[in-house]
Amino acid sequence: MNRKRNVMIGLIAAALSALLVYGMYELQVRQIVLQETVEVIVPSRFIATGERITADVLSVKKISRAAYGEEMMTDPVHVLGMETAVPLGLGEPILNWKISPYRLLPGRDQATFQIPREYVLSVSNGIRAGDKVILYLSGQEQGAQRLFREPVTVASVKSSGNQEVDDPNKSNMLSMASGNVEGMYVSRRDANAMIDYINLNLTEEQWLEIDKLCSPGEAKLVIAFSPLSLELPEMRGKDGVQ
Repeated sequence: MNRKRNVMIGLIAAALSALLVYGMYELQVRQIVLQETVEVIVPSRFIATGERITADVLSVKKISRAAYGEEMMTDPVHVLGMETAVPLGLGEPILNWKISPYRLLPGRDQATFQIPREYVLSVSNGIRAGDKVILYLSGQEQGAQRLFREPVTVASVKSSGNQEVDDPNKSNMLSMASGNVEGMYVSRRDANAMIDYINLNLTEEQWLEIDKLCSPGEAKLVIAFSPLSLELPEMRGKDGVQ
């Protein structure tokens, strides 16, 4: 009887020892996980809504793996060139849903302006919503000149029937969203409607400058397609984070 009791006590002690060893192992594993860090991309300053992200406003921050989430961005290649959909705070991990490659809404200091037809001399027929365009002023005594240093974003382009100019079978916007440069090119080749109305996202100062220069009727705008529209985030981010 005593022998059986001793065997049972030995088995229970062995089981308890095994559980203790397993518990210590799990605790050590958790400690290791907590001590591991992940490098995530964060802003080096406050970034307002609608601002285009460049390398000089990005930094890298180490956080514990336990605090890491799948939505956090770890590769600057996927952040550079994007625009913010919401404000980003200093040192705040950038989440994938807070940035967007192509935003048609105007930025915080912008509004969407339809450019009067009488202000426009010519518009590149390859322009589509979401593109970047360069504005030139033609007809002044001093000759043609570039109006603004930075390209501006096209909010929409429409035909005389108030229809968005695009190829219905190969949508430019769908190709743009999927990063399909070839598809974007094909949609421009196949779209055959003339552009009658163009809406641009401009600051108040930019619109007032355009109106002041074009309203007398002597100068008109030449709206040219910019190659910046074809740059994908992975093409823009080769220099990495500063």
